Amino acid sequence: MSNIFKIVLIVIVMATTVTVVHGQKKLDQQTVTDLQKTPKYGFILTTERHFKGVLSMYDLLIENGVSIENYEIVVKGKVVTQLVKNSELEKLFQKYKGKVKVSVCSVAMEKLGVAEDTLFDGLTITPTASVRMLQLQANGYNTLTY
Repeated sequence: MSNIFKIVLIVIVMATTVTVVHGQKKLDQQTVTDLQKTPKYGFILTTERHFKGVLSMYDLLIENGVSIENYEIVVKGKVVTQLVKNSELEKLFQKYKGKVKVSVCSVAMEKLGVAEDTLFDGLTITPTASVRMLQLQANGYNTLTY
């Protein structure tokens, strides 16, 4: 009897883990309708995990019929060191080039010793990440901070 209980518990844990790993796939109609009201999105982040997650969110929105006028990721902190040529993030970003704008904080670049010529193509350098986010908010973007 206890073996059956253990198996059921393992199945429940695995099912919960799968849900968390794969995230939400389908947005309800009210969510899509609400998101259509302001089709501009801005994100500020500092980790590779969040960079990948925000790119995945772009796919989620598109797959659910959400119109996107502008989609911008503002990057600061240590993840700036991973936005270099021939990196994993460059390969990942190729799918989004021309659809998603990525602004890189020049202050972070300077502090972390990342030269402009080492960044992969398609990135825009911004003087400071915080001021860029304020600018996006002033221009009516939905914004999130990670």
